Amino acid sequence: MPEPNTRMDVGRWASASYRVHQPGPPDPQPERRKRSFFSKFCRCCKCCAGPRDDTDWGPAPGEVPGSRPAQPVIREGMLVVSGVDLMGQRSGATRRAHHTDEFEYDELIVRRGQPFDIRLQLQQPYDPELHRVCLELLVGPTPQVSKATHILVPVGAPLPGLGWAAEVRDSSSNSLSLRVNTAPTAVIGKYRFSVKTRSRAGEYQMPFDPRNEIYILFNPWCREDAVYLPQDDWLEEYVLNESGRIYYGTESQIGERTWNYGQFDRGLLDACLYILDRRGMPHSGRGDPISVSRVVSAMVNSLDDNGVLVGNWTGDYSRGTNPSAWVGSVDILRQYHRTGYPVLYGQCWVFAGVVTTVLRCFGIATRTVTNYNSAHDTDVSLTMDIYFDENMKPLERLNADSVWNFHVWNDCWMTRPDLPSGYDGWQVVDATPQETSSGIFCCGPCSVEAIKKGQVYLKYDAPFIFAEVNSDKVYWQRQADGTYKIVYVEEKAIGHLISTKAVGSHQRHDITDLYKHPEGSEAERQAVETAARHGTKAHIYKNKDWGEDVSLSVETSEAIMGQDVSIQVALSNRGSSSHSVALSLHLAPMFYTGVTGSTFKQESRQVQIPPGGAQSVRMVVSYAEYQPHLVDQAALMLSVSGKVAQTGQVLAKQHSFRLRTPDLTLTVLGPAVVGKETQVQVLFKNPLPQTLTGAVFHMEGSGVSSPKATTLGTIGGHQTISFRQTFVPLRAGRRQLVASLDSPQLSQVHGVVTVDVAPAAGGQPAPARSSPARGSPARGSPARGSPSRQPDPRNSPARHRDPGRAG
Repeated sequence: MPEPNTRMDVGRWASASYRVHQPGPPDPQPERRKRSFFSKFCRCCKCCAGPRDDTDWGPAPGEVPGSRPAQPVIREGMLVVSGVDLMGQRSGATRRAHHTDEFEYDELIVRRGQPFDIRLQLQQPYDPELHRVCLELLVGPTPQVSKATHILVPVGAPLPGLGWAAEVRDSSSNSLSLRVNTAPTAVIGKYRFSVKTRSRAGEYQMPFDPRNEIYILFNPWCREDAVYLPQDDWLEEYVLNESGRIYYGTESQIGERTWNYGQFDRGLLDACLYILDRRGMPHSGRGDPISVSRVVSAMVNSLDDNGVLVGNWTGDYSRGTNPSAWVGSVDILRQYHRTGYPVLYGQCWVFAGVVTTVLRCFGIATRTVTNYNSAHDTDVSLTMDIYFDENMKPLERLNADSVWNFHVWNDCWMTRPDLPSGYDGWQVVDATPQETSSGIFCCGPCSVEAIKKGQVYLKYDAPFIFAEVNSDKVYWQRQADGTYKIVYVEEKAIGHLISTKAVGSHQRHDITDLYKHPEGSEAERQAVETAARHGTKAHIYKNKDWGEDVSLSVETSEAIMGQDVSIQVALSNRGSSSHSVALSLHLAPMFYTGVTGSTFKQESRQVQIPPGGAQSVRMVVSYAEYQPHLVDQAALMLSVSGKVAQTGQVLAKQHSFRLRTPDLTLTVLGPAVVGKETQVQVLFKNPLPQTLTGAVFHMEGSGVSSPKATTLGTIGGHQTISFRQTFVPLRAGRRQLVASLDSPQLSQVHGVVTVDVAPAAGGQPAPARSSPARGSPARGSPARGSPSRQPDPRNSPARHRDPGRAG
């Protein structure tokens, strides 16, 4: 993408107006004008000097930009602007052309680098020979021309679209129609707008009016914008789609839930800009998507800066909302904007859902991404290190690294002029507070391509992200002399089934190939070793003397909350002689972050494996055994260790799995029409033999229903309940209504239904872009938030970690 010539940018140097220089005859000498008689005596102002072709519209010495009397001095003959029509109607041509018509705002919202039309009402006809007009836009508390936060746009001839410009489209009677173009590098934000005019009678300055404010956003439809995205279906999905899927669970038991991003809902744009204000981000830096996305990653968590969400992984959410109960970002962002205090509580998928909302609201293409078996490297070793004593008992004081069942972050699309060529496109941004970056809890943006190649020396935070998706799991055993020896390396343990919602459908799209080469391939191993050379344990790949005759794998049958669980441990012998293995199995509750509780069931087995053969052992866990120990996400972890008697080979494996929870079934009763109350029926069956207490139902949907919570009270064991909720649609088109049910005994219960909203009788339908990405089932049909069960049996190992430390 060619770099714009900033020297020709009117917004950078307001005294210049961009023109394409065409070779031609020399300019004629300017005609000498006769000075006014009064100009001999009046040198204090320009009111008597007559009209001048003067492009210096900047503030006078001592004048504060934007500070202007509400009642300006008006002299006879001045070109007075009596009114401004910004043509910002939601259904108008400008909002539709700029893809901002879905915003529930009445103000003008445009995207930078793209023209829009306005109309000025004057108190006398406009004469281009006698009158000069300049548009003035200011953003931030201390606007300055030199920092592109005070924009002066003289109205002139038609101008190319590489900078700020304004041209006359039509002049009739006392009306002046203008076409305005913004620079593709313009600062995003809420601008104050005014007009200055000059005539023989002097300069008129129109007062600033809050009704004339203009929002300017990033423009992924503009080739010159750093966030430009050429694929139309991607733009529909990653910028305009107001809902999406977030994946969770384990790699062998993938769950999915619908999330209401709601980036166009009333008040959300102001709430998102407020986030930048709270961080104190200079307005002059808000035209750079790299800086904006980094600030958002820092501000969506509350650490360091009292940002949007407080992370909580303790299991005690009595002072706020269980992270599993949220169904979208709207309520969170509105509450933060309204109170100024961080919202209680969030975990990784909540942080990621809010980041998607904020960046899509700003105009940056963004998606929510889930990584299964996601590593948390605490010592920059770029390996997951697990330490055992001489008897293969874990040394918890050394085991700071952990492997999360899943972790959710974001990809956002932009160019990276700060990096070498080849690293544009998807960039990782992660708002979950795990480790600090430059002393602040933020992460990214980091090029996905750099991660794939193992080039962890490129900014930002590439070592940490690489370890999340492609580090090796290294098992160390303490020797008799106190040193540690590598006894086993799992080269394929980390970074599986990296998932996001598919474009144009509700299917899961596996994007693992964007983050890493195929597991075990030469390119993948080269990337791992390239990255490890920049870590703190670069030596471990120099002497690869670990090997194995016996291999170990673990599988879990479908585990459903309230039912017994069956776990199978399989051993295979690649050797030419029989092997005897002593196995130890330990089962413990597990937070999805890899933190485990105390072991509540353990077994020891002796297994004889014939040469070239296989054997398996089975462990059955009853509901009565695991129920008292369950924590958030209803996950358990089986730790398996063993030793081969004949060879001394050490075996180690960690396998995590979760218990599936039921779904809410939602059915819309009757047609949905804008402005008319509609009912939805909710059906739920308690899968547990115990009573659910303090159950709360949450529901929201962009353009359909504002966030609302309803207390349901108690639900008896195995009881089925049915109840109705009402909502009043706000916008026509295909929408999604998302719901959750939460209680201390059961969480992660979700549901979704697609609603086709008709326009109000006699009204015009709201401009809705039809796309499969905006809904699935037909109106009124039940839709379930059921997890998709994947047949992939690969394991999901995890390690111990303090639940209060991570996200």
